[in-house]
Amino acid sequence: MRCPFCSHPETQVAETRESDEGDVVRRRRRCSSCEKRFTTYERAEIALPAVLKKDGTRAEFDSKKIRDSMQLALRKRPVSLEQIDAALARIEEALLASGERELPSARLGELVMRELKRIDKVAYVRFASVYRSFEDVDQFRKLIRDI
Repeated sequence: MRCPFCSHPETQVAETRESDEGDVVRRRRRCSSCEKRFTTYERAEIALPAVLKKDGTRAEFDSKKIRDSMQLALRKRPVSLEQIDAALARIEEALLASGERELPSARLGELVMRELKRIDKVAYVRFASVYRSFEDVDQFRKLIRDI
């Protein structure tokens, strides 16, 4: 690794530590030329699938959009941020486990609804009523009866 101070191409690793969660490696390095020390961090690069929208366009998976949608459905509901984070992590794990390079937005919406149903039924109904674009009250009643 190149030294950020003098741009010398050779540095030595003086110390290596793993984070508590085990997902980041911290390395203390020393430049063999100027002797200055600096820290680098390594983390696995995760390639989540692209989202294929209804209009045929593709977009990068954006966990912030998913989180915002979930928080909107969960507004004024007794659900902690930790529960939302855990649900988002399960969605991302399911996407990674699928091994797909892209997925339809409808599939992503179904994953979100499954997680909302798991953590808060009211939020699930809120999200589903918008996501599925109910045309009449009977469709809404059927959804509520199903849960």
